[in-house]
Order: sequence, then structure tokens, then C-alpha cells
Amino acid sequence: MNFLPTLKELVRTYQAFEDYSAPHLRSLGLTPVQFDVIATLGNQPPMTFKQLGEKTLISKSSLTGVIDRMSQKGMLSLFENEADARSQKIQLTLKGQKIFDKVFASHLQYLGNAFEQLSETQLKEIQASLEQLKAIFINPLNTR
Repeated sequence: MNFLPTLKELVRTYQAFEDYSAPHLRSLGLTPVQFDVIATLGNQPPMTFKQLGEKTLISKSSLTGVIDRMSQKGMLSLFENEADARSQKIQLTLKGQKIFDKVFASHLQYLGNAFEQLSETQLKEIQASLEQLKAIFINPLNTR
């Protein structure tokens, strides 16, 4: 059980990140989930639900409701996927693109204020460690 301190620190770090990030997003008029969708779709071609689910941090079970609510607010438009009539594509509306233009750079700068306290070497080491940890959970049987 020597991994428990690491697990606790990982969870506490994520919670601290959320506590830092979410209030800023709310001050910009978005929830963290809405920001994730807008940041993923901004300046990108339309995506299917599957593509969007793979590129965001939103669980597949929550994605449909999030997309529906954002569509009702006029941020997103959905249309038939010409390559596969069983699915739809999602894109930012003009309103959604304006929100992206307003909040994306602002929030990245806000997050940058925290991350600039780390050197490039530290950032690369943290990223490598997180990638290694993620790989263990993606394919736990091939880690030994």
C-alpha cells in the first residue's frame, strides 16, 4: 500500500487545480465542462459526439446533456453527419465562437500564472510521470 500517499496527492492536486480554475471560468460565464467543450471545438472542424468525447475530459454519460444544454443556449449547433447518418456533428455557433475568442486566451493566461512557477524541465518531468501513470491504468496487465 505504499502508493496511497501518491494517490492522495494526485487527488488533492486535481482538487486544488479545480479550486483554482473553476472560479475564473465562472467569472467568464462558463462552467468547467462548458469551457472544455468550447476549447475543444474552437477553431476546429465539426466533430462527432464520439470525437468530442475522446478529446474532452467529460464522461460519455454526461456529454449528451452538456451538448443539449449548450445547444439550447445557442453556443453549439448540431447537424447530420454526411459520412454516417446514424450520428451528428457538433460545431460552435457564431455565439460559441465569440465565447471561445473571449475566454480561451484569458483562461490559458490565468492558468499560465500558476504553471510559470515551474521550469521547463519540471513541466516535462511532471508530464512524463503523469503519462506513465496513465499508461498503467489504461493497460494494467502490461506494466510489469
